[in-house]
Amino acid sequence: MSAVPPRRLVIWCPDWPVVAAARAADLGLLVPAAVFAANRVVACSATARDSGVRRGMRRREAQGRCPELVVCEHDPARDARLFEPVVAAVEELVPGVEIVRPGLVAVPARGPARYFGSEEAVAERVVDQLDAQVGVECQIGIADGLFAAVLAARRGQLVEPGRSRDFLAPLLIEEIDQLADQLTEQRATDQAELVDLLRRLGIRTLGEFAALAPSDVATRFGRAALLAHRAASGREERPVQRRQPPPDLVVAEHLDPPVDQVDRAAFVGKVLADQLHARLGGLGLACTRLGISARTEHGEELHRVWRCAAPLTPAATADRVRWQLDGWLTGRSGPQRPSAGVSVLSLRPEEVVGAGGLQLDLLSAATGEADARAGRAFARVQGMLGPEAVLTGVLGGGRDLRDQVRFVPWGDERRPALLPDRPWPGRIPSPSPSVVPDSPWSAVVLDGEGRPVGVTDRHRLTAAPCRVEVSGGRSRPVSRWAGPWPVAERWWVELLAAGAGQTAPAAQVPPREVVRLQVVLEAEPGSDAADLEAGEVALLLVHEAARWWVQGAYR
Repeated sequence: MSAVPPRRLVIWCPDWPVVAAARAADLGLLVPAAVFAANRVVACSATARDSGVRRGMRRREAQGRCPELVVCEHDPARDARLFEPVVAAVEELVPGVEIVRPGLVAVPARGPARYFGSEEAVAERVVDQLDAQVGVECQIGIADGLFAAVLAARRGQLVEPGRSRDFLAPLLIEEIDQLADQLTEQRATDQAELVDLLRRLGIRTLGEFAALAPSDVATRFGRAALLAHRAASGREERPVQRRQPPPDLVVAEHLDPPVDQVDRAAFVGKVLADQLHARLGGLGLACTRLGISARTEHGEELHRVWRCAAPLTPAATADRVRWQLDGWLTGRSGPQRPSAGVSVLSLRPEEVVGAGGLQLDLLSAATGEADARAGRAFARVQGMLGPEAVLTGVLGGGRDLRDQVRFVPWGDERRPALLPDRPWPGRIPSPSPSVVPDSPWSAVVLDGEGRPVGVTDRHRLTAAPCRVEVSGGRSRPVSRWAGPWPVAERWWVELLAAGAGQTAPAAQVPPREVVRLQVVLEAEPGSDAADLEAGEVALLLVHEAARWWVQGAYR
């Protein structure tokens, strides 16, 4: 039986990305605001939630539900910079602060509880301290183990010693997502697939998952599931037998002349990050808790510990150096701006694990190295250009092509907004179009007399299509066509409003009614068969808002 994990006190600042964005833009507390990444809501304020805005919602739908919504772009550097005052305020009361992510910090609970008399007293002091010095709201959770403490903080609970497993047992299996959202880095395994699999197997709660034998979980689901199983069982997310970092792993750089600009300091941090991970790799180790220290020539020093369940990468290490120094050197937030430039910058691995934690399974060994190199390259591009610079496609559900694929930043949660495996009557059948424009092309459909073809109220074509003109180009004859296929979505909105004797609210997403048509255009004489503009091509046409549009092309 594993030892009981240490008591953790977790301070959680709800909706921190939107809180930081509101502070940076000087928005009022009651102004509805939301932070977006890849056109999806990352976080929103309480007033926005009251209007129906939810995490993961598309920007158009969110603004439809809340027209006065203030749109803010996702900026991890801003979140980390403005979170520094919170960390400094907590550090004045209790030592050993570990930054899990901006908006979430953890500290050992045993020492502060002895000093202040009880865990309840520590929680009260922390809440009062943050309210007085920083003016932010927070929730406190205390439990055995970090995962249980995070969930306790989200509920504002203090779990009695030895009762973390009982606290976790009745919680829904979806809470495993908190392990990915709160504790892992960009390259951590997506826990959403595990949650979906467990639900299909009939496992609904963390207690039911924890009741499985660890050996069965490891052999049937893999290492990522074993990590989640340890957390659901109330144990530490990693085994307690951890290696003590050798002292020669500390990397430091003496800067002459001292550096007082964030960009220059961040470049030095990137060099140190590469050196640190080269040394760790040579010893077969990986870093999971990193200490970053910066000292000026006048003796001023800023030290922070960053925690991550997944081993840090060089890019992630360099990002943390830049985040930590941004607020300090600019004086925009956090501790008082130093009176001199940084003369010494050092990185110390506070906790390491065996690199076996990065071991690939047999099925992915053939392509794992290529994936790892691509992931490192993507992370470097994101570090230079921002998280939205590298996007990956995620397949989802829906009836429209625009709903079936969405793009998310590399490393973000790849959970589809719409479930792809549910029935979608009226969806585009296979095969899918090989060419899908970012924005639909305008089109004109003509009959044999050269008159525009429209759609009647009963979703019938006014005439047989004979020619199609795309984006103002030359019309081409239609050799074959099929359809039309009408699709009506959200038609119940106006019916519900009429039944209540009201008009549909402006914030509600309006009904959508489209008619689809497939046509095959003849190839122009003498054209190359590979020429999409002149060769034979099949088009997916959509009639919406009294106009024809090309949503996709088949080759």
